[in-house]
Amino acid sequence: MPFFEDARELAMVTQKQTALVIGASGGLGRAISLRLAKDGYHIIVNYCSNEIEAQSALSQIINHGGSAELCPFDVSDRVATTAALKEVLTRHTLRVLILAAGVRHDEALIFMNDDQWDEVIGVNLNGFYAVVKPIVRQMLLNRDGRIIALSSTSGESGLAGQVNYAAAKAGIIGAVKSLALECAKRNVLVNAIAPGFIDTGMLEGMDRKETAATIPMKRLGRPDEVAAVASFLASADASYITGQVIRVNGGIYL
Repeated sequence: MPFFEDARELAMVTQKQTALVIGASGGLGRAISLRLAKDGYHIIVNYCSNEIEAQSALSQIINHGGSAELCPFDVSDRVATTAALKEVLTRHTLRVLILAAGVRHDEALIFMNDDQWDEVIGVNLNGFYAVVKPIVRQMLLNRDGRIIALSSTSGESGLAGQVNYAAAKAGIIGAVKSLALECAKRNVLVNAIAPGFIDTGMLEGMDRKETAATIPMKRLGRPDEVAAVASFLASADASYITGQVIRVNGGIYL
């Protein structure tokens, strides 16, 4: 539950538009949270297990003059997700939903075990269904909303050792395009961002220098560069954009 010092602080929060960032303790989710807070949104910081990083993100938002609250739940647990979102939606009218939770377990398919497949699909793809279904109903009733899901270059081009991850991220693209068609007439815009190799913890186990050498721009992307695209898609300037996949990949896939 959020904690507010006084009635004035609570009033300030209720006057702001609200954004829920799923996976806000991770590198991209955190960067997007900070950028949307700067844009004037009250941020609901979702995380699963990394409370230290979530608290750090919360403090950083508040220290920069923004407002935020924590909301822990595991998107791969549909029952827990439904319960948590029911409580959130009784207190907030969400204008923006960011789906930035992600996990990867790279392995050649012939060596991949069931847990590696299930966890990657559970978080990256099943989590989309569990989170979006209750929230999009509220947005459709309000005739206003922005849903922005993080896919990946892997979901467009494929990558050896990432059959599970590529399948999940390709599924996100298909889901975004279909949902955009269902929601367009009620001004609920649904888009995807497909980052390439971004300098976050998701690159753990990869040689950053070797990876950067394969990119036409010869460098890794920065989390703030992805956050800038999310900020644009959430803004009034993107009011005629829906069902699109915006690539932030340094030219590695065109």
